Order: sequence, then C-alpha cells, then structure tokens
Amino acid sequence: MRALLLATANRHKVDEFRAIFSTLPYTLFALTDIRLDMDVEETGTTFLENAELKAHAYAQASGMLSLADDSGLEIDALGGAPGVYSARFAGVDTPYEERFRLILKQLQGFPQDQRTARFRCVISIAEPSGYCRSVEGIVEGVIAEAPRGTNGFGYDPIFLIPELGKTTAELTPEHKNRISHRGQAARKAQKLLESWPLSPSPQE
Repeated sequence: MRALLLATANRHKVDEFRAIFSTLPYTLFALTDIRLDMDVEETGTTFLENAELKAHAYAQASGMLSLADDSGLEIDALGGAPGVYSARFAGVDTPYEERFRLILKQLQGFPQDQRTARFRCVISIAEPSGYCRSVEGIVEGVIAEAPRGTNGFGYDPIFLIPELGKTTAELTPEHKNRISHRGQAARKAQKLLESWPLSPSPQE
C-alpha cells in the first residue's frame, strides 16, 4: 500500500483523519511515527496558502505523499476573526477557556442572528515532486452564549449548530465527523486519494 503522511502535530486531528481514511488503500503515518519533528511557519494570509505551504514542506522533508490542513473559526461580527490566526488568537499558549471568554465578551449583547460564524478547513495533499491538490469544507453555525460540551477540541464548545441545538463539543465523534468542516474536507480528500495518479508531474 502507498504511504501517506498525516502532517499535523495535533493528535486530535490525526485521530479524526485516521477514522475517516480507515478504508483507503494507504498506510497512514503520523509525524511521530517517522520521528519528524519540524514546525512549519504559517506565513499565509488564507487557509489555502497555509495548507499548501505545510503540505509542500512536509512532503519535501519526508519524501512522502503528505496531507496537511489549515482550519479555523470565522466570526462575522468580528470581521472574520480569529480566522487564520485561530490557533494563535490571544497568544499561542493562551488556554482555549480564556479565548472563549474573550470572544464571548466581544459578542456580549449580540442576538443569535448576529452571532453567525463558520468553521473552515482546507486540506492540501502534496507529492515530493511538487504536485499538489487542495479541497475545502465549511460548516455554518453561531457562537453560543456560553461554552457547552466536553467532546471535540479547540473552539468546539462555543460553536453551536442551531438546527441540532448542540455545540460541536456536544456531538459524538462519529456525528461530528459526518458534519464538521474537517470531515467534509477529509471526505473530498478521500475521493482525491482514491484516484491519485501514480507518478504525477508538478505541472499536472
């Protein structure tokens, strides 16, 4: 089977990708499996730029077909923030509970129809040769009045899906993978991988 590197240091993402890609004819490797300890600076201004940057960097460093993602939370009332800075919002080492507090304070008094937000995920898959393809997934919701739920990670406890009446942290992992931005993008990536060319050239 072909090897595929899941190029993220986030173990929660690795677990989600492993679950979604379990039926693919690929042997899945995490960065820890190949002892690749490398940080790629996210200098892009869009999720697509950052995902492609990471996929190319890890493919070059590992010599393996590599899958990377960039994702985040976009809140309309905050001009799309935190956006590409979601993981660094209020400081890289700031606990998510503090980030929740800051966001909820900024949205204090806003009715639900003005608390619209979305999770966006871009997945890029790159060959060491430079060949790269990208896909995107989006899930729409609103920012909850207070954090709810203990499943998931990141901003899940404050992201409410109105039609379900639940935050993504209140969903089971299986339910979340079916509807989440990362789940949507991963299923599109799965289709790409199912028909991935054996020896693609960078120009294809």
